[in-house]
Amino acid sequence: MPVLANVLLSADENQLQLAATDLYISVSGSLEAEVKQAGSVAVPARDMFDRVKHMPDGPIQISVASSAATTIQAVGLARRYTLHGLPGEDFPSLPTPAEDAAQMDLSVQTLGELIARTHFSISTDETRAHLNSALFECTDGMARMVTTDGHRLSKIEIAVDGLGASTAMLIPLKAVMELRKLLDEVTENRDKAIINISQTGPNAFFKIGGIRLSVKLIDTQFPPFEAAIPAMSDRAVRTARVPFSEALRAVSLAASDRTGGVKLGISENALRITSESPESGNGFDEVLVDYSGPELSVGFNARYLLDVLGAMDDDEVTLGLSGELDPAVLRPGSDDGGIDYIAVVMPMRI
Repeated sequence: MPVLANVLLSADENQLQLAATDLYISVSGSLEAEVKQAGSVAVPARDMFDRVKHMPDGPIQISVASSAATTIQAVGLARRYTLHGLPGEDFPSLPTPAEDAAQMDLSVQTLGELIARTHFSISTDETRAHLNSALFECTDGMARMVTTDGHRLSKIEIAVDGLGASTAMLIPLKAVMELRKLLDEVTENRDKAIINISQTGPNAFFKIGGIRLSVKLIDTQFPPFEAAIPAMSDRAVRTARVPFSEALRAVSLAASDRTGGVKLGISENALRITSESPESGNGFDEVLVDYSGPELSVGFNARYLLDVLGAMDDDEVTLGLSGELDPAVLRPGSDDGGIDYIAVVMPMRI
């Protein structure tokens, strides 16, 4: 559908509304404008963006001919462009929330935290829809997001005061990343900036300021994630997060390109990190830890561990281990005031 490469411009009542969609994700917004004649046109989105970006500072004028040819001109200056557009009627209609749809408000900071701590463990395999998505739930004063790709799992729960409505939805990876971009544009007062969330049928709507993002949700069952989280670990290793991350990254340079595997060996007050590769040789480093107990050696994909450590901002991290075939459980080393975060990483044979 060539029209999907376009952005819809609709002018009416001193407003210019813009909308774009790929039929799964839609975004719309509006801004004030001096409208001399109402109407709509669909123009190539990338071309429109590039041309507006190269306009001089100041107002621009947009005029549309009967053939849908669209002219953009800097007011009072010579610079102008003409784009070949399509009639606005050819653009598909966008989903809209029902008037009686249940709504809830979250701070941009809260939703951004949910996504930042979990997005990396969403599967990129679009044929596995139940893993190519994030489970987003709000209930009983708590907002939760859970993701897994079958090799690792991330879960975060944040206490939210005054959270009335409840929801549970599976947001596809592509939409999660677009939503993250939208939230990242809010750079001031993130804890006070509010995003409104609602759901109508198969679509969820996220509105912040004058921008509304609509998402076609995944209609399937998310894996029973609670069963994948070990109730307890036999060994708890506490260490400084940054030195651990730096050592992992350094040793992983010598890991196999195919597996990215490193071996963690714990002994009293020491965590040894080793890697071996027939192509690039060996790597080794050691970090101090708070641990006293029997020795254990377990292999992991280094990137999986680094993703988790990068999602945390605590000074220390607790690594829970049980056996060489058991998953590792990573938690922040401190109580993060109303935030409960846990990550599970499956081991690998090295």
